[in-house]
Amino acid sequence: MRSLPLPLALTARLTPVAVLACAGWALSSGPAAPSAADHRPDLRQTPTQAPSAPSSAAASKSYTAAPAPCTSVPVATVKSLVPGAKTAGKEIPSTDAKLRRTCSWNALQGYDYRWLDVSFEVASSEQEAQKEYEQRVTEKSGGGAVPGLGDAGYSVVNLTTEDKQQTREGVVLARVSNALVVVTYNGSDFETKKAPSTDEINKGAIKAAKSAVAALASAG
Repeated sequence: MRSLPLPLALTARLTPVAVLACAGWALSSGPAAPSAADHRPDLRQTPTQAPSAPSSAAASKSYTAAPAPCTSVPVATVKSLVPGAKTAGKEIPSTDAKLRRTCSWNALQGYDYRWLDVSFEVASSEQEAQKEYEQRVTEKSGGGAVPGLGDAGYSVVNLTTEDKQQTREGVVLARVSNALVVVTYNGSDFETKKAPSTDEINKGAIKAAKSAVAALASAG
């Protein structure tokens, strides 16, 4: 099959993009541990009495650093979502790799193009992460909630057309305690000028997001 020159939009998309860390975010330690006095047994109890059991409510895990993004999605998933891509991925430079890290996979196989980005962002607190999450959901209105994805999950898919070439892009946002997971997945067919279906892009983005959330939960 003869190769065709890449459209200008794709050429621009393949240009490395420096991902800037969110300004003003600082690291924080997790919630303070309960005081030992809270669980001290009553000395007036008889020896046969057991001390009161501590509360079963566990404090949310707090993250101080973003995990490695290029290993957050299984190789098999990368191969299915981005056929022909180097499964190792490429990490995008960041101004503060401790707070924000992004990995990209992209490939043009024949006339089919796919691009996948996975980002981890760490906020100074759970409240700050929730505020950022809500702001981004508002900016990308038109989607819907993704039940069971972190503490809060959201997905949206949009279709764009440039020079009669369609591109469909899905974005999935997830908040896990004080961290955000952001997945972007898009595709185009440069032979038919059509884009993959909404269902294909949405399911692919959510699949990658579930893997990334699991990788975050198991990090440090």
